[in-house]
Amino acid sequence: MHAGHFRRRRTCGAHGGHPPHPVAHRPPRLYSGSHPPSSSRRCPLLASIAPTPDASANPALAAQAEILSRPETEARRLANAIRALAIDGVEAAKSGHPGMPMGMADAATVLFTKFLKYDAADPRWADRDRFVLSAGHGSMLLYALLHLTGHAGMGVDELKRFRQLHSPAAGHPEFGEHPGIETTTGPLGQGLATSVGMALAERMLAARFGASLVDHRTWVIASDGDLQEGVSHEAASLAGHYGLSKLCVLWDDNHISIDGDTALSFTDDTLKRFQAYGWATRRVDGHDPEALAAAMAWATRNRKPTLIACRTIIGLGAPTKAGTAGSHGSPLGAAEAAAAKEALGWTGAPFTVPEDIKAAWEAAGRRGAGTRRSWLKRLTKHPQQAEFDRAMAGRLPESWHEALAALRARHAEEKPKLATRVSSQKALEALVPSVPEMVGGSADLTGSNNTNVKGIPAIAPGNFGGRFVHWGVREHGMAAAMNGMALHGGIIPYSGTFLVFSDYMRPAIRLAALMRQRVIHVLTHDSIGLGEDGPTHQPVEHLASFRAMPNVFVFRPADAMETAECWELAVKRADGPSLLALSRQNLPALRAESGENRCARGGYVLAEASAARKATLIATGSEVHLAVAARDALEAEGIPTAVVSLPCWEIFAAQDAGYREQVLGPALRVGVEAAIGFGWDRWLGNDGIFVGMGGFGASAPAEDLFKHFGITADAVAAAVKKRLA
Repeated sequence: MHAGHFRRRRTCGAHGGHPPHPVAHRPPRLYSGSHPPSSSRRCPLLASIAPTPDASANPALAAQAEILSRPETEARRLANAIRALAIDGVEAAKSGHPGMPMGMADAATVLFTKFLKYDAADPRWADRDRFVLSAGHGSMLLYALLHLTGHAGMGVDELKRFRQLHSPAAGHPEFGEHPGIETTTGPLGQGLATSVGMALAERMLAARFGASLVDHRTWVIASDGDLQEGVSHEAASLAGHYGLSKLCVLWDDNHISIDGDTALSFTDDTLKRFQAYGWATRRVDGHDPEALAAAMAWATRNRKPTLIACRTIIGLGAPTKAGTAGSHGSPLGAAEAAAAKEALGWTGAPFTVPEDIKAAWEAAGRRGAGTRRSWLKRLTKHPQQAEFDRAMAGRLPESWHEALAALRARHAEEKPKLATRVSSQKALEALVPSVPEMVGGSADLTGSNNTNVKGIPAIAPGNFGGRFVHWGVREHGMAAAMNGMALHGGIIPYSGTFLVFSDYMRPAIRLAALMRQRVIHVLTHDSIGLGEDGPTHQPVEHLASFRAMPNVFVFRPADAMETAECWELAVKRADGPSLLALSRQNLPALRAESGENRCARGGYVLAEASAARKATLIATGSEVHLAVAARDALEAEGIPTAVVSLPCWEIFAAQDAGYREQVLGPALRVGVEAAIGFGWDRWLGNDGIFVGMGGFGASAPAEDLFKHFGITADAVAAAVKKRLA
């Protein structure tokens, strides 16, 4: 089965605001006037595919015939270039999604030739408009646009290698494969939610640097599948609350999903829903360039985020598959593809665009060159140029670490007994004033996550001068929007929730890891140590699941000193997300030195054995002090024992084998963590012992829970003595 068909997420059009109709009887709706003869009379090749196309079975064919009978304009010819390239790319790959690019080609043409602020010669220009193809399955739309507008690195050869190994034209848009791809999309809803973060970043940076440097829009093409996914509801609500007026979503309202007509499962009044979120909405014929241009011009004048429902026919031009799920997630087939091109009046060879059309598209790609040059002149004269360039490049201020170093020195002297969530706040109080691009937040748990910093104001609708975001109870939307802020540039986002609720954030964290984005998630209440709230709030499998995710750094510090060190590493890390798993309960200080950042190697010997090791106790976070107490008991009984703190498995795994072996040692290894033991065997070996959770937690005070589940210093010492006996 083709990858796009594994599950229903890859849906395309939508059915907002209309009553359901049986598939066979849906009227063409938005199109009016008399219909010309059937498309078979306009396309002789149709006879070899369907001698008698049944318009009553597929009313979209009648609507398509009316659209194709309209006078041919330059806009139509430009859009047909997108359609032809999408057909060719999918046919060459023998897989892909041709229908969405064919249906949204007119809207994309109007956007890229008249409204989008960009310069193909510099696709990473800081003040460009951002374009997000949230309906990432229609990736040939984006690749065709990049090719036609003259972006280097997306030539004919790249299009011919669509969906092939090492091609920048991957099956879904992948950030980093081409500079014109703003974000990885494909999991539906993520692109739209990410775009909210981009739009929010634009407003916050404009408040910091002024409109002369930051004044751009965020445009999104979304499918009905995007609007069905829960994360889009969170994101849309957030955008409406903050009044992100420079965000415009073009909704591919084509009424088709993989299973068939969207009326099978979706009868929302989508426009009313978005109006309730605080958006401006409009419905438009998605194949009428003038109507599309009027709607986009209207969007640029709105003081609200805008949703434009572009009523389209999926697979426009395909003589039998247009308006059906048959054009969604698989090639049209040679005969249907040839007939579609003929119906569109496209006579060129595959991957060939007539010179006049290509010239017009390349002129559109240069349309923003003058605007970009003017902006560069303003940047050169701007008093904040150096700071703007530094922030957008992701470079930290030269003295950013000094306040944190001073904090570590105080910890060494004072040895505070603090919950690591509180230690995290103290680290933030040192970092945030020193790193002005750090923007915090919480999913309605500010006082519990301790992500606020005194003196740092929150943003509010119409006031984006703050550096703290109240995300509301929207963990998934928060994480996705944070990705957008990081992708936009100029902001290092961090925010918080409970570790157990990271389940709601996982898809966005995975994309952050895939895109190698610097986002930081503060995840507190990290074990059964949170106590009375019970097993629904006690994460036991979450550490293991995130440690299994590539390119994610999971930090679980043991005390205030390690927390400060882990924050330093998280902020420095520019190539992926960092998660800080932090305790609710107070933890004793375990270190009295503040020079070397010992967490920087992922793991280290906290306490060496008094002689040749008989056992090595390896622990993380709130269980390290239990390991230290167990060591003391074992040493008192003449059993030389070492303690290893392992705050970041991923960094430790990247160290050379010699260092790892030196730290872990050849003796009996015992892992201690108030979580399930999945994954610990990599450090413990076949003969090791794990002391931790074997299932879910329970509701009780924390101390009672640790005793009940046998995660105590006495239990650790007993396990060692039993094995060594």
